[in-house]
Amino acid sequence: MQRRDFLTSAGLGAVAAGFALPARAETPAIKWRLASSFPKSLDTIYGGAETLAKRVTELTDGRFEIRVFAGGEIVPPFGVMDAVQQNTVECGHTASYYYYGKNRALALETTMPFGLNTRQLTAWVYEGGGMEILREMFAEYNIVHFPGGSTGAQMGGWFRKEIKSLADLQGLKIRIPGFGAEIFSRLGAVPQSLPGGEIYPALERGAIDAAEWTVPYDDEKLGFQKVAKYYYYPGWWEPGTHLVFYVNKAQWESLPPAYRAAFEVATQEAHLMMLARYDARNPPALQRLMQNGAQLRRFPDDVLIKAYETAQTVYAEEAASNPTFKRIYDSMTAFQQTSDVWWNVAESSMANFMQAMRRRK
Repeated sequence: MQRRDFLTSAGLGAVAAGFALPARAETPAIKWRLASSFPKSLDTIYGGAETLAKRVTELTDGRFEIRVFAGGEIVPPFGVMDAVQQNTVECGHTASYYYYGKNRALALETTMPFGLNTRQLTAWVYEGGGMEILREMFAEYNIVHFPGGSTGAQMGGWFRKEIKSLADLQGLKIRIPGFGAEIFSRLGAVPQSLPGGEIYPALERGAIDAAEWTVPYDDEKLGFQKVAKYYYYPGWWEPGTHLVFYVNKAQWESLPPAYRAAFEVATQEAHLMMLARYDARNPPALQRLMQNGAQLRRFPDDVLIKAYETAQTVYAEEAASNPTFKRIYDSMTAFQQTSDVWWNVAESSMANFMQAMRRRK
C-alpha cells in the first residue's frame, strides 16, 4: 500500500470511529532555538541536542523544527539556564550542576558524589519518583526539564603531578563543578569553574594544576593528555552523570499535545543514544590515550575515604538548611540503599567475576 493510500484510509477510519485526525494545515509550524552549553567539537555530548532536534523534526513531519546553537554562539555556556528561564531561547541543553550557585539542590539532578550510577539515576528519575520531585524544583525557575543524555561514570581527571596522598591536594588548583568542588575545597584544593573549551589552555599555561571533564572519548578530543599526563580514576564525584534539556514553561504549555509527545519521546531517545555512544567509544579511546603517554592512576585510599566522609558532612549541613535539597537527597539516598543491594547481588558480582577470570588468562 502506498503511503498516500494508507493515510487516506487511516483518515476515513478515524472519521468512522467518531473523530477526525487534524489536517496538516491545522498543525502549526513552530521553530525553536536550543542553546547548548557544549562545543560542536564534542560530537557525542553536543550531539545529544542534535539527536533531539532531528527526531522532533521527523516525528512532526517537519512542522516542529529546533535549531541547535553551540555554547557561546547565542548565550555563554553557563548562561543556558538563565536564557531558558527568561525565554531568550525556547530550550537548552546543559548540566544542572553548572548552576550550583543558584541552589545547590540543582546539582543533584546531574549527579551526586558517591551517589547513584547512571542506570540507577535513570531508574530513579523515571520510576522512582525523581521526575516529579525535580519538576517541582524547576518550576520555580519557569523551566520544564527532561533527561538529556548521560556520560556514565566519569574519570577522575587529569593531573600535572601525581596524587600520592591527601597532602598532595593542598593548594591544588583544579577545574571541577558542583558538590565535587565543595568537597575538594574542604580537602584543601582550590576549585575553579571553567567551560569545556577553556580547560586546555588553562592547563597548558599552568593557571590550573588539574582538571576533570568527562570520559576518555571527550578528554582525548580536548587533548588533555598533551598537558597533564596523570589520568585518575574513579570519578567519585560523578558516578553517573546526567545532562538535561530545559524548556521554557510557557513555551512548553503552548505546544500542541502531539508536539509535546514528540519532544518527550525524542529526549528519551537522545538520553539512550548518548550513553550507548559513550559506552562504545570510551574503551578504544582509553587505550589510545594510554598508548600516547597517559598514565592511569587510581586515587589513593586516604583520598577516597576522606572525600566520602566529607561528602556526608556536606550533605548533612545542606539538608539542615535547604528543604528542596533535603527532599531530593532523601529520595535519592533511599532509592540508592535498596538499589545498591540488588546491584551488588547481580551487576557488581558478575562484573567482578568476569574481571577475575580475564586476569587469569
